Amino acid sequence: MSDAAHDEAILFDVRDGLAHVTLNRPSRLNAVDPHAIRRWQSIAHEIAERDDIGAVLFDAEGRAFCAGGDVRAMAELAGSSDAPGRTITDLADLIHDGHRTLRESTKPIVAAVQGPVAGGGLGFMLVADLVVASDRATFASRYADVGLTPDCGVSTLLPEAVGTRRALELTLTSRTLTAAEALDWGLVAEVVAPDALDACAREIAGAWLSGATDAFGQAKRLVRSGLSRSFRDALDDEARTIGAAFETPHAQAAVARFAAGSERRPVGGASD
Repeated sequence: MSDAAHDEAILFDVRDGLAHVTLNRPSRLNAVDPHAIRRWQSIAHEIAERDDIGAVLFDAEGRAFCAGGDVRAMAELAGSSDAPGRTITDLADLIHDGHRTLRESTKPIVAAVQGPVAGGGLGFMLVADLVVASDRATFASRYADVGLTPDCGVSTLLPEAVGTRRALELTLTSRTLTAAEALDWGLVAEVVAPDALDACAREIAGAWLSGATDAFGQAKRLVRSGLSRSFRDALDDEARTIGAAFETPHAQAAVARFAAGSERRPVGGASD
């Protein structure tokens, strides 16, 4: 298979500061095979390293968002190996490197989920900082159905999103959540009609790009980093980061507008 064909597994485009990443294996429910996995890792590093990218829109083609790993392709690859477990571990490491790179980047990510998400697809989705979903989307683990354990960051990202008890319920049973249930659980931030999904996600990304783009990225980094370090380290980082943000032209203009407005606003916030 040619490099161009491999690239088609995940589409990647950058325009006006927005990186658009699209899972593009609809015939396989956008499950990732080894070629797509390597493509994902490469795209993640490019997003993190490029200064001309300020936000990311992550979506998928076809009726499903992502079914996780392509079990058939991985089984075939593992079957041709003398160490099948090692082969699968190596592929998981590549996915995880891409996930970690995006999560730790200063590029806020919105995911537009149009259809079913299962298995490792939950991890791909939850790499995003905000998730908006079509009312036709569904969410399930399915790991137990194939006798496997969570990967793609699901064991961390899922309880982070919905809490440990609910994460265990979804992981240890065959339960499938509707979009409305996912919203109630906190798995997604918003549910919209299918024909409004792309516009909703683009509006979120557009707000990041039209505002204090660097500040949004640093806010993401601070919140993500705060989960894995001491409170003292988080406070020190916050102090340095807000000091740097305060010196930017955008922040100075915004602070001046806010200060001028607060001088005219009556106590209690009532309008004139």
